[in-house]
Amino acid sequence: MNRISTTFASLKEQNRKALIPFITAGDPSLDATVPMMHALVEAGVDIIELGVPFSDPMADGPTIQLASERALAHNTSLRDVLAMVAEFRQTNNDIPVVLMGYLNPVERMGYETFAEEAKQAGVDGVLLVDLPPEEAVDVKHLFQSRDIDMINLIAPTTTNQRIKLIGEVSSGYVYYVSVKGVTGSKALDLDDVSKNLNRIRQHIELPVGVGFGISNGETAAAVASVSDGVIVGSALVNLIAANSTDREAAQKAVCELVGSMRSALDAL
Repeated sequence: MNRISTTFASLKEQNRKALIPFITAGDPSLDATVPMMHALVEAGVDIIELGVPFSDPMADGPTIQLASERALAHNTSLRDVLAMVAEFRQTNNDIPVVLMGYLNPVERMGYETFAEEAKQAGVDGVLLVDLPPEEAVDVKHLFQSRDIDMINLIAPTTTNQRIKLIGEVSSGYVYYVSVKGVTGSKALDLDDVSKNLNRIRQHIELPVGVGFGISNGETAAAVASVSDGVIVGSALVNLIAANSTDREAAQKAVCELVGSMRSALDAL
């Protein structure tokens, strides 16, 4: 088993839920990302999703769009992101790291080159938002031959037939988008989330993480009560943006929110 499978297996044995934060690599600066990753680990996260900056992040709301713009203003590249993971791995070989981004930077590097460099850096999973499952079979083999999980999104509108297809090309976990909209959306209907997770589990045996619309401990606990884990992004990215000139203040604010979510999840 790789780090993602090991993490979910361990959490299941402990009857605990995964806490998965998302931050954008290179925001607010290249040298701030790895220290923030280590701070997140200290705050109790289980997996880190690291956003690869892109100029047209179509699935993201204004918060993460602006984070990508700030990172790109520092010329943060895909190779820079891989270097950050490699630096993180120098002192942490346990916490899984998932790269989340879009096809264009990977296509420009080349899928095989990217897969090999991601393996060497210590990446555990990749989520390419705009890679449809119908076109993902060859890419899946490139990743999984290197023990890198291919993680896919499932939306509230995804049909049962498509859920089955997504399950066939996915590994590690699947990411359920809890609302119809972009990241940072507010309207989250727990009954609707629960109903759709039950539907997903009829076709996919992988753990299901839920993201979009989770901003505090109360919401995180409510979602975790029906899922295998919660994914929080915009709320953290907002805190980083609000403290962009003070790294210590940003880490403190982020870790306080993450700590409150960790406590809420562990109280279930």
